[in-house]
Amino acid sequence: MHARYSLGLDFGTNSCRSLLVDIADGREIGTSTFNYPSGDMGILTDPRDPNVARQNPQDHLDGLQSVVLGALQQARDTVPDFDPSQVIGIGIDTTGSTPVFVNEQGIPLGLLPQFADNLNAMIWLWKDHTAHAEAAEITALGNQIRPNIMAKCGGIYSSEWFWSKILRLRRIDPAVFDATFSVLEHCDWLPAVLIGSTDPLTAPRSVCSAGHKAMFSKEWGGLPGKEFLTQLDPALADLRDRLYDSAQTADQKAGGLCAEWAQRLGLPEGTAVAVGAMDAHMGAVGAGIKDGALVKIVGTSTCDIMVTPNDKTLADIPGVCGIVDGSVLNGYYGIEAGQSAVGDIFLWFVNHFVPESYGSTNNEKFASMGKAIADQKPGASGLLALDWNNGNRTILVDPRLTGLLIGQTLHTKPHEVYRAYIEATAFGALTIINRIEQYGVPIKEVINTGGLSIKNETMMQIYADVINRPMKVSRSEQTCALGAAIFGATAAGADTVANLQTRMTAIREKVYHPISENVAIYQQLYTLYKSLHDAFGTPDWTGNLHHVMKQLINLRAQQRQ
Repeated sequence: MHARYSLGLDFGTNSCRSLLVDIADGREIGTSTFNYPSGDMGILTDPRDPNVARQNPQDHLDGLQSVVLGALQQARDTVPDFDPSQVIGIGIDTTGSTPVFVNEQGIPLGLLPQFADNLNAMIWLWKDHTAHAEAAEITALGNQIRPNIMAKCGGIYSSEWFWSKILRLRRIDPAVFDATFSVLEHCDWLPAVLIGSTDPLTAPRSVCSAGHKAMFSKEWGGLPGKEFLTQLDPALADLRDRLYDSAQTADQKAGGLCAEWAQRLGLPEGTAVAVGAMDAHMGAVGAGIKDGALVKIVGTSTCDIMVTPNDKTLADIPGVCGIVDGSVLNGYYGIEAGQSAVGDIFLWFVNHFVPESYGSTNNEKFASMGKAIADQKPGASGLLALDWNNGNRTILVDPRLTGLLIGQTLHTKPHEVYRAYIEATAFGALTIINRIEQYGVPIKEVINTGGLSIKNETMMQIYADVINRPMKVSRSEQTCALGAAIFGATAAGADTVANLQTRMTAIREKVYHPISENVAIYQQLYTLYKSLHDAFGTPDWTGNLHHVMKQLINLRAQQRQ
């Protein structure tokens, strides 16, 4: 029998990539990456407002064609008898909430000549935080008149999410808003493009983005009702009629590849295209998520994904990014949490504060710092940081929180600061785990994926010591694209998601186990971290922080002996 392959397409923050895999065993036979050319590493910014983060929709269309052709060519070079007709399915994941404002034909406004130079008409990337005031307004109104809805998204609505950004656009650029017929999430737009069905009224919608970002649930009849939206702005209530009433899980078929894109990509017309979903959720599937496992997608930011069967009672969890039936696996509630910056913090630090004595390139600097801290004991630097350089996504859900570093002296060295930032992101991860377990969802194992989990062994050991659980790492370097490929194969009717996961996903041999003496020190440091976390992050905190610096000094002296 001829092998059968599935194609996963992963649209990230700075680039998109493809992965062509054998559905029999997960063997990866083709991959390609496309760096978005517009703006700064693909992000359109505004020097007047650091919260602005937009993207050019043309970058995504160009990238779509580039990465598919690249993967197919590599497959031809790798497998002598490969033929594109063996590709049975396509799955797509994207960032989210990343709204695309479109006209009646489903064309992004940013592609229209009259809006070509208007940032507000472009794709609003997930990390755009300009709508923080609107998010606070939605949170206040929601908790007042729709507490049942708010409880499912953690009690706090985020500036990163769907309605915040739409309301923000309405207020800052009425012309773009008035030209908007409808709004598609990025993970809905690209599958619609591939199947040639971009009509916003009929394009398949993902329950993943709808539930986690747009407050959609069958429990209350879909999207929030017009009464609620009218109190925010009557224009939002009008827009609701041009959005959607139903949403689907990612194992469903969105449609078949249309003739235009079949020709452009060199794939058979009619190839199954799965309903889209957000990158972390598909990445969790590609990492082998199951009940009792937490999957951490560790990159520029992190996203934490868990599932629990939907026939079990599940309490609302304050501060998470939503509890949505079917957002990860059909038949399971998906629980999403995460941190707004991890790798971004490290990159910011090395770009601005690490001298050339550590190396002439970023890679050399990271390698030198990693070597310098590998044998350093926890607490030996006397430093402690908060991981809020891009705000807090979970559990405080506040984009206006900022980073903090204390304990530095005239002897503090850059690699010590680097370690403190790694530890801060680990403390933030532990805070999320503690909150989720507090509400009855046990976390028996942690599976990590993403570039940092593969390349940064020191970071993984610190995470194991801080979280006090073994850190497993997914075999694939591209679990988001792998998860998308699994859904593509499922949409084609090849097998169930569970069976495909069994065959196509695996864990690397190296597992990072907690070191008991490090765990004990990190428990002390975490207590100090929580003092800072609560003092700066919660409005009702009362207390005294006098002890924090003194205890850091004491720990430093103890660990240096």
